Amino acid sequence: MRPRSQWRRRLLAFGYGVFYRIPPNWRSRIVKLITPRYVLGSVVLIFDSESVGTQRILVLRQPPGRGWTLPAGLLARHETPIAAACREAAEETGILFAEDQLEPAVPNAVVHNKGHWVDMVFIAHVPASTTELSVDGAEVWEAAWHPVDDLPKLTIATARLLGKYGIGPEAA
Repeated sequence: MRPRSQWRRRLLAFGYGVFYRIPPNWRSRIVKLITPRYVLGSVVLIFDSESVGTQRILVLRQPPGRGWTLPAGLLARHETPIAAACREAAEETGILFAEDQLEPAVPNAVVHNKGHWVDMVFIAHVPASTTELSVDGAEVWEAAWHPVDDLPKLTIATARLLGKYGIGPEAA
């Protein structure tokens, strides 16, 4: 075992020596080629602050309509995750949030290794009775409040994400 360990160390030392002799801009390209890339998105769990007993959450039905989802989307260039969450909530539901109205969920980052994306998840509470929902009909077909223990058919990704927070059919 010791010779293999010594051999491995020597090989790694040689490899690093060669790697660091490569010009920095080429090194950067090599690293980008072999390093996994992840897409970053923001998700907002919007709960009804007036619900008594069972909590209610806002879910969306979007094209192609295979299941219900959450207000979410990809970050724009140079956009912070919380700013993206506010923007997506406004675009998809018509609810305007200031950044200080959203709180990071725990865990805040959910890594989806298979799809190579990371969701930054935030939580908001609004009164459903006085909150006017506005959907555009193109990106979102329908928005509705549902009890967390009686959710409609969710997309697989949404069910898994909510399961990380103890909500829905995938809750542990």
